[in-house]
Amino acid sequence: MKLVFATNNLNKLKEVQEMLPNSIQLLSLKDILCFDEIEETKTTLEGNAQLKADYITKKFGFNCFADDTGLEVESLNGKPGVYSARFAGEPANSENNMQKLLVDLQHKTNRKAQFRTAVALNINEDKFLFEGICKGEVLTKKHGEKGFGYDPIFKPEGFNQSFAEMSTEEKNTISHRGIAIQKLVAFLEKNYS
Repeated sequence: MKLVFATNNLNKLKEVQEMLPNSIQLLSLKDILCFDEIEETKTTLEGNAQLKADYITKKFGFNCFADDTGLEVESLNGKPGVYSARFAGEPANSENNMQKLLVDLQHKTNRKAQFRTAVALNINEDKFLFEGICKGEVLTKKHGEKGFGYDPIFKPEGFNQSFAEMSTEEKNTISHRGIAIQKLVAFLEKNYS
C-alpha cells in the first residue's frame, strides 16, 4: 500500500518510516512532486492535520496522512500548543522557540508539560483521526544532541533523559508521535492489509 505522509520535515519522515511495516510504502511530499507550502491556518492540532491531509488528497489524489504536534505547558495555560513551531515568531526555528519557552518558564515552579500529536488519515474517501500524548516536564536547559524541535528540553515522565538523549527507537516507543503512529499502523493492519 502506498501512503503519502504530508510533511516536509525530514526528521519526522525518518522517525515514521522506521515505525511502519514493509507492507506500507511511505511517500514524502517530494516523492509526489508537491513543493507547495501548506499553510496551517486552523486553531487546533486536529484541524491542521486534517487540512494538510485534505490538501494532498484533493490536489494529488493519494491516500495520505498528516500530523500536527504541539507542546502544551500546564503553567502557560497549554501554550505554545498549536503554535509550537512558530512560538518565537519569525524566523521560525527550534532554537528560538526553545529559548523563548525557557525564558517564559524562568520563574515557574510547575514545569509539567505534554506533547500531543494529532494524525489525520484520508484513505479511500474515508477520514480518521488518531491521537498520541506523552506527559513529562520542561527542563531548565538543553540536554542531548539527537531529535529535533523541543526534544532537548523535554523529559518524558518516568525517564531520566530528554528526548534528545534517546535513540530514535527508544523515543518512538513512548513519544506522542510514536503513540499516534502506532494507532495508525494498527488500524491500517486491521482494516487495509
